[in-house]
Amino acid sequence: MNLNQLYYFKTVAQLQHFRKAAEKLNISQPSLSLSISNLEKELGTYLFERQGRNVSLTKYGEIYLEYVKEALSILEIGEKKLRKITSDTQGHIDIAYISPLASYFIPKKVRAFLESDDNKDIKFTFRQGITSQLIDGLKSSKYDIVFCSYIEDEPEIVFDLLFKDELLLIVPQDHPLSVLDVIDLKDISKYPIVSYEKSTALGKVTMDIFKKADITPNIICESEDENGIYGLVSEGFGIALVADIINPDNFKVKQIKIKNTDCNRSIYMAYKKNTYQAPAVRKFIKYINSTSKDIFIYDNN
Repeated sequence: MNLNQLYYFKTVAQLQHFRKAAEKLNISQPSLSLSISNLEKELGTYLFERQGRNVSLTKYGEIYLEYVKEALSILEIGEKKLRKITSDTQGHIDIAYISPLASYFIPKKVRAFLESDDNKDIKFTFRQGITSQLIDGLKSSKYDIVFCSYIEDEPEIVFDLLFKDELLLIVPQDHPLSVLDVIDLKDISKYPIVSYEKSTALGKVTMDIFKKADITPNIICESEDENGIYGLVSEGFGIALVADIINPDNFKVKQIKIKNTDCNRSIYMAYKKNTYQAPAVRKFIKYINSTSKDIFIYDNN
């Protein structure tokens, strides 16, 4: 049984005439008759009764027709849905990103992209997570595009460098350093530090920054994301080199700008290499690469 046989059966049932059905289907009448005969043999029953040039459904054909109509209708809905989401004007894009990009960069870029008449009907799904989770989701095709830190040894992933995101020092509000607005990294070496987990992308970045500054950090605890670190610092566990978050005012911390010029992390747009991308996805990647290179998003106000 194949899909053509189902369309042939439905058409003959509607027109109740093999010649008319063959003309509508643009095939020869013998080919149509053979296809229906093979379908009947496969089902083990007659679907039509021949009445001269006309045909009518048997009671078994009437039962089967209802299921065929339903099946073909579902397939047609699926085809329309697929064409819509893979359209370059009505597609759907699944993106995910690290939390520091949630309050400004992602909303601004998506809104600007959608302001074009050619893009206004494209739909987005938004997710947040840490870099390792985002890359796993990208590789499993859960996401089309992710915005994150760089991860080594991912040959199947394209990482397009977009910009650098400046890191901050955060301290408890009653900490001796809380009177400062700007600090040099060498002045934090004697204080306990809350750090990103060393296995995370930002954990590796911050450890490299400490190394370049000739600091051996006294790390007393670790967390995988910004909210965890802000919470620990807020409760006096230590100070931290960390990315900004959406609502820092929810925590009892003071944010201090770091004067060292290399105290930042790079933000990348990542997507799978050598795989099919829907037109809308390709269009959004091109847009981001053309509008987001080498900007700097730190805001100390």
